[in-house]
Amino acid sequence: MSTPTYDVVVVGGGIVGLATAHAVVRSGRTVAVVEREPRLADHQTGRNSNVIHSGLYYAPGGYKARLAVAGCAETVAFCREHDLPHRVSGKLVVATEQEERPRLAELERRGRANGVETHRLDAAGMREREPHVRGLDALWVPSTGICDYRAVAEKIGELLVKEGGEIHLGRTVTGLAPRDSDVVVRTDSGDLLGAQAVVCGGLRSDELARASGVDPGVRIIPFRGEYSGFTEEAAELVKGLIYPVPDPAFPFLGVHATRGVDGHVHAGPNAVLALAREGYDWTTVKPKELLGSLLYPGMVHVARTHWRYGLGEVRRSLSKSAMVTQIQRMLPEVRAHHLVPAGAGVRAQAVTPDGTLVDDFLFRQQGRILHVLNAPSPAATAAFPIGREILQKLTGETLGPL
Repeated sequence: MSTPTYDVVVVGGGIVGLATAHAVVRSGRTVAVVEREPRLADHQTGRNSNVIHSGLYYAPGGYKARLAVAGCAETVAFCREHDLPHRVSGKLVVATEQEERPRLAELERRGRANGVETHRLDAAGMREREPHVRGLDALWVPSTGICDYRAVAEKIGELLVKEGGEIHLGRTVTGLAPRDSDVVVRTDSGDLLGAQAVVCGGLRSDELARASGVDPGVRIIPFRGEYSGFTEEAAELVKGLIYPVPDPAFPFLGVHATRGVDGHVHAGPNAVLALAREGYDWTTVKPKELLGSLLYPGMVHVARTHWRYGLGEVRRSLSKSAMVTQIQRMLPEVRAHHLVPAGAGVRAQAVTPDGTLVDDFLFRQQGRILHVLNAPSPAATAAFPIGREILQKLTGETLGPL
């Protein structure tokens, strides 16, 4: 029996892998997506806050700034076209302390540089948008929205198959072997051949790079983010999306309050070291993976430099009162009894050996294989432009938006 052969094999059935495969099909090439889970979008794509990011936060000129701004509009358009749940509600980024005001001004500058519409509001102006918010001043970002990224990913997968692509679920990739004329993608149920391959492995992206003979230059450190749901009483305090001013030392956006497409409100996430790559709670521990994180020189540097920040995140994970204190900085009427557990996600954060938390999307191409080594938030928002960017890197071909 001959080995199935494609123009491109994409490893990973999250939204970035699916959008990449869809771009490949649109270019007239054959493609197969290989995903080890029994369903699509089971990790970062299906376990985030579902925010459609505007592109406000990111350094002008970087991948995140360029691709998130484009992706925001495309995600909304895709949801509209396919009748997927979404809402363009806008968001407030709220400064609650004097020291946050210069950082808010820097966000406003970045927004202008990235082409994102923003409006500066005083305390009275922010209460017109969100009557229960407390703060000194805020940025109103009207283009930010909310959707269901799992539903978006599943729809991309449906379109991909309809247009001639293949999706192989429940199939684990064990290695990639580049050759002169193709790439052998080895799986636990037989090989596939691709003239080229793209690895969108998320939490396993560095491992898959090493399995193809590439030194990724980073290690994926899994940070778990837990969410707290609001009771029906507390949900009335939030109309849309309410964010703090983020700490510029970290690529995390802080604990924010979000009204989802289903009407439920949740707050989060925090950021604690996960005890396994897919460690969605404190009871999921894989000693080898945990030791790999703890002993990695980059993580040692992060711990030495930011241990106070880390302890605060752990405290909020273990203590409802600590979590509610954080939320009360923006929403003072929230009480501990208003919070209920609402799941968790794990962020695949690339860290360099010197302790740098990689803040932009990171691609590494070696021969016929392109590795996506850092694609956390806002990668879901930016997925369609990321897919076209990857196609251009592979083939030199430029596609327009959907």
